[in-house]
Amino acid sequence: MTDLFGAAGLEKDAPRPLADRLRPKTLAEVVGQDHLLAPNAPLGRMISAGRPASMILWGPPGTGKTTIARLLSTVFKLHFEQLSAVFTGVADLKKTFEAARARRAMGQGTLLFIDEIHRFNRSQQDSFLPVMEDGTIILVGATTENPSFELNGALLSRAQVLVLRRLNDDDLETLLQRAEEFHGRRLPLTEEARASLRAMADGDGRYILNLAEELADMNPPAPLDTAALVSAVQKRAPLYDKTRDEHFNLISALHKSVRGSDPDAALYWLARMLAGGEQPLYLARRIVRMAVEDIGLADPEAVHQALAAKDVYDFLGSPEGELALAQAVVYLATAPKSNAVYKAFGAAQSSAEEHGSLTPPAHILNAPTRLMQRLGYGAGYEYDHGTEEAFSGQNYFPDGMARENYYRPTDRGFEKEVAKRLAYWAKLRAQK
Repeated sequence: MTDLFGAAGLEKDAPRPLADRLRPKTLAEVVGQDHLLAPNAPLGRMISAGRPASMILWGPPGTGKTTIARLLSTVFKLHFEQLSAVFTGVADLKKTFEAARARRAMGQGTLLFIDEIHRFNRSQQDSFLPVMEDGTIILVGATTENPSFELNGALLSRAQVLVLRRLNDDDLETLLQRAEEFHGRRLPLTEEARASLRAMADGDGRYILNLAEELADMNPPAPLDTAALVSAVQKRAPLYDKTRDEHFNLISALHKSVRGSDPDAALYWLARMLAGGEQPLYLARRIVRMAVEDIGLADPEAVHQALAAKDVYDFLGSPEGELALAQAVVYLATAPKSNAVYKAFGAAQSSAEEHGSLTPPAHILNAPTRLMQRLGYGAGYEYDHGTEEAFSGQNYFPDGMARENYYRPTDRGFEKEVAKRLAYWAKLRAQK
């Protein structure tokens, strides 16, 4: 099937984005992925062995997934077939497989590149298995989502997952220089604006080439500074999907920065999530969770600070209320840490599951009826406030269950005082 330009014999003259015109002609020209393409790296070894294998290329947009797939087909002398999971159904896949079988019968292999492969459902993913196993196709799937969550196990067991890295500052500068060489002139930017342009690209090679193409057509009287650059081109939204993998990556980074007592890193990840459009109340809920999981009784005020931040946000809204979230994050990050309550509750839950429906000991049960009194409910109960130390030392675990020690406070913050109290009560219990 040909397009309008191809039918008119004008394919070479068809308008193409700069990113497509500068697409690498060899794997050596691919930037930022040496960990995959170097001679001792996975793809380098595969090429040296001359044995192509199915793979899943997982990485952010604009890192070279399509380019690598195309070049691999050239290296291995395979027919390149490209489909997008967004526009492809089961019938399309069957036609593609039949064509691949016909080529195979003629001695020609097929590299089938599937863009956005994570959008296929399980039955569609399963349809690849037989043609992968019998060698009809070499499958190269591209995805921006975590394959562990989006692709079924049978497909993953037949394909190697290779992770592409976002392009760093040097990689993006290389692409800018290629764009300038193509146009035959330097981009009209100050050095500061040039650095800002690389930052705006956020590791996306396709995006920075598109911006370079837009800027190359400009002819300002003086090089653009950062402010002029921002007004000249639309600033992209940060790479962030509130329902996908990046969402969980960033909230994990925020939580672990708080747990690791690093307020600066915690503020950065909070700002990243807010800039990406995350719901502030979702962040408020997670901040409360951090307070009870990672600080607990080492600083009992932490949970109050977290809840207060939620209330302040409810009262002020954005953007003023976001400062309350930042304050809570800093408070939690700088508070003494303890997960003793978190661990104690987990251990108690395990005991509850293990021991089943044991009843409380009779002496701590109320006896509102005569029958319950005759059965011994409440018999022998000692009222703690009636003792000299306000501590009876009685057993509160079920009869027949050994006493457990779940909560073990740390020696940090307020828990140091709690540990002293528990030691005192343990001493009295032993005496009684």
